[in-house]
Amino acid sequence: MNIVDRIKILFRKGGAKVGMVKQLNKITDDERIAISQSEYDRIDMNLKYYQNKFPKVEYLTSNGYKRRRPFHGSELDKKACERLASILFNEQCEISAKDSVANEFIESVLVQNHFNQVFEEKLETAIALGGVAARPYVDDQDNIRIAWAYAKQFYPLRNNTDRISEAAFSSRTVKTENDMPVYYTLLEFHEWTGPTSYKITNELYRSEQVDVIGMQVSLSALYPNMQEVVVFDDIIKAPIFAYLKTPGRNSKNLESPLGLGLADRALVQMKTINQIYDQFYREIKLGKRKIGIPEEFLRSEIAYNADDSISEGMPMVFDTDQDVYVKLRGDSADSGIQNLTPEIRASQYHDSLDILLRSFEDYVGFSAGTFSLSSNGSITTATEVVSNNSKTYQTRSSYLTQVEGFIKDLCKAILEVASIGELFSDGQARYTGDVDVEIDTHFDDGVFVDKDKQKEEERTDVAASIMPKLQYLMRNYGLSEQEAKQWLRQVDEESPDFSTNSIDEEPEEVE
Repeated sequence: MNIVDRIKILFRKGGAKVGMVKQLNKITDDERIAISQSEYDRIDMNLKYYQNKFPKVEYLTSNGYKRRRPFHGSELDKKACERLASILFNEQCEISAKDSVANEFIESVLVQNHFNQVFEEKLETAIALGGVAARPYVDDQDNIRIAWAYAKQFYPLRNNTDRISEAAFSSRTVKTENDMPVYYTLLEFHEWTGPTSYKITNELYRSEQVDVIGMQVSLSALYPNMQEVVVFDDIIKAPIFAYLKTPGRNSKNLESPLGLGLADRALVQMKTINQIYDQFYREIKLGKRKIGIPEEFLRSEIAYNADDSISEGMPMVFDTDQDVYVKLRGDSADSGIQNLTPEIRASQYHDSLDILLRSFEDYVGFSAGTFSLSSNGSITTATEVVSNNSKTYQTRSSYLTQVEGFIKDLCKAILEVASIGELFSDGQARYTGDVDVEIDTHFDDGVFVDKDKQKEEERTDVAASIMPKLQYLMRNYGLSEQEAKQWLRQVDEESPDFSTNSIDEEPEEVE
């Protein structure tokens, strides 16, 4: 940083003190943000459980000294989110548009961004924190990329009951200046200034404290080529971002459009499970095998010499790596060797955890036996999940409704960005068709459905003319409607032509 930049920062600090320069402690201090800070404190709590990061435990030793030790959590939040994300979305998911041109373009962008591989991971964090956002943009090579924002990086501005139409995205960069860390926060505001006028505002803030956003500085400090304000008139019809909210009403804040994280849904159960897990770990660590040896057994051998002098031999010592034996002082020779190993309460901990895991499964929407043992003492299988119409299957359906809506919004946002020629270096739009296209999403149900059995049953339905061939191909082969129609055309072309005349004609008699 040169001397001119330092002088500018000093002037800005002075201006911030008298209110001339904008300064924020929290992002929610901005008047455009429509969400209270308590919502993001809640998201931070969810993040703590997802990352299994807890403060150290303070305790008193048997001698009365205060000590601190790490808290050993169960990582149940991470495991549950990972499990649910894996049954919601995988690489076999098929995304297609009814319009062939739009379908080809969307497919190329999603493949280029490795969407099917990346989205399962993003979905996992969305389940943990309550939501995730995605925003397509154009990079320096004129390629459309997808930028992701976690729940704590997404700030709604205005919203209605069914969707968020305006929002701010935050990203933080740490630089070292004068051997000190400096924190820069970029805020990107997406706002509607009219029915067809879409404005993007970029603001950069600088702080020397990690928990403060700081004062507003020029974008040139980090982004010399970035514009402060960009306005699109009569070009954009829908927001160029998509937000995935977890299903269910936000009971913590009824006016908030943000979703609930997994820990919000079963906080008491998860907290108690972690405490029991930590206590059990501690009991195992302190309950290692100990054997008490009387001190008399370890005394050195005494020898009486010919000159009536007494000499002691080498004292008996334990192996240097031995930590099982403990020397007992006092009058303990009569008691002999004692087993001092404490009994570990494994069955009590197991039963307590199993009860709490059942409650956790019920609160977050998993079938009984997903993490605990089922009523018959075994782990629930995928076939039992379907036959019992289990909670996991119902929960999956609720999440898929939200996921499908998110994918549709993202695909339309991609088409919106591709249709803006000003975003590309040559000024030419990459897509000129209709943006409001119909998007189909085919999820892989292989986790819950016996595909071979389904195919056999539906083949019978097709033969009985109660199921269209088109639907049969789409359901069992993962084809889009266009691909299924192409299959049917090829089948018709390859089938032999049995004309009516050739069937009705009588064979000539041979004399």
